[in-house]
Amino acid sequence: MSATFVGMPVFPVAARAALADTQLRHNLAHATGTIRDKRASVVAEVPDWEDLRTAGAAIKDATLADLEQHLVQLEAALTEQGATVHWARDAAEANWIVADIAQSHGVDEVVKVKSMATQEIGLNEALAAEGIAALETDLAELIVQLGDDLPSHILVPAIHRNRAEIRQIFLDRMASAGRPAPADLTDEPAELAAAARLHLREKFLRATMAVSGANFAVAETGTLVVVESEGNGRMCLTLPDVLVSVVGIEKLVPTWGDLEVFLRLLPRSSTGERMNPYTSTWTGVTPGDGPREIHVVLLDNGRTRALADEVGRQALRCIRCSACLNACPVYERVGGHAYGSVYPGPIGAILNPLMKGVGQDAQTDSLPYASSLCGACYEVCPVKIDIPSVLVDLRAQVVDAHRGQLPQAKSLAEAVAMKGAAATFASSRRLGVAERFARLGTGLARRLPVASPWTGARDLPRGPVESFRAWFRRTDGGRSE
Repeated sequence: MSATFVGMPVFPVAARAALADTQLRHNLAHATGTIRDKRASVVAEVPDWEDLRTAGAAIKDATLADLEQHLVQLEAALTEQGATVHWARDAAEANWIVADIAQSHGVDEVVKVKSMATQEIGLNEALAAEGIAALETDLAELIVQLGDDLPSHILVPAIHRNRAEIRQIFLDRMASAGRPAPADLTDEPAELAAAARLHLREKFLRATMAVSGANFAVAETGTLVVVESEGNGRMCLTLPDVLVSVVGIEKLVPTWGDLEVFLRLLPRSSTGERMNPYTSTWTGVTPGDGPREIHVVLLDNGRTRALADEVGRQALRCIRCSACLNACPVYERVGGHAYGSVYPGPIGAILNPLMKGVGQDAQTDSLPYASSLCGACYEVCPVKIDIPSVLVDLRAQVVDAHRGQLPQAKSLAEAVAMKGAAATFASSRRLGVAERFARLGTGLARRLPVASPWTGARDLPRGPVESFRAWFRRTDGGRSE
């Protein structure tokens, strides 16, 4: 059984463990720094980049505002083109649909295009429980699967691994999953890619069923779109007889014209390329070309919950580019596993609580605090998701969800401190008294054991020699200076 995110600790605990892994921090810093630099270079070439961001956000917002109509239009277009449409309220329904299709065709293994939606619902594990092997064909996903590992990045799931580690995974595990790696395999990228290509080719040629996601779904034509860099996805989309695509209901764009905006935004924001190497589109069944049977599973799994959140619904604009992860100083130091989800980094810190709901489990409730609120994620987001604002709103929701509960020792001290601050700020007289002791208090706080966990790693400036109130009285409101 492959590893899962079930039972992951809360973010502070997982992050502390990740910070102790120096190799992990080195791998992350190198990879995210490289992608950031590439993105900045190609974005700078586009004079209307900010206009593109605004257009992308506007298209997504307009689609979400009328999502029901667009979904009905998509279903009709897909059906007209020969596809079978299924609706899945949650992960269990989606997994049952895919497993049922596989079993009805006597399939015991499927090849997969890289898909965040299928990772989200735990499809591989659900199929394995039914005796069906799900074979990842994206290179990074293959590395994760062979290593019995977990993805740690939206775009590059194996970003936490370096070349030497990948080589060892191939040597140790490829043979048990199919064609073995060459005995003389080195850690040169070209050789690693060649070993993966040979290993995967036999799987492509024997596969009768494939599973994909979709980056976009065009409502007016019923067209699904997958963008990728390797070509493995195209092999999955064209060779097998049966293709099942699991698509989040937020992936819609109304028209082909709308798609053009996102095909300019996505590659620059994700891989730092002007254009992604492979853009595959398919519209239903075409006799004599590609799969003979196409199924599309339209997945909710918490998306309508997120849509109902007036502040958080903007997270459904996300096109899974991962730019926010590469820009985030927190992600760069702890990696994706600390977030306990297939959606890590800043976008995961808001998507997971929005789709699952706060107040359900401690791990999810810890995610809105997994940020310094520096705003770098918003600056690079191609569809202008204001992640810091959503994080702050979710923090308030987490607090509200736990009101009235008996606090633990740490949260009790925090609650007492907040009540004291509220009482102080509620009274002009009490605030004036507090200001007089501010300078003395900040110096004392540096030496108090209870404050040392904070002050030991942060600068705590001394209070001013003169408070604003005292200055105001002394200068008659500034007129005497």
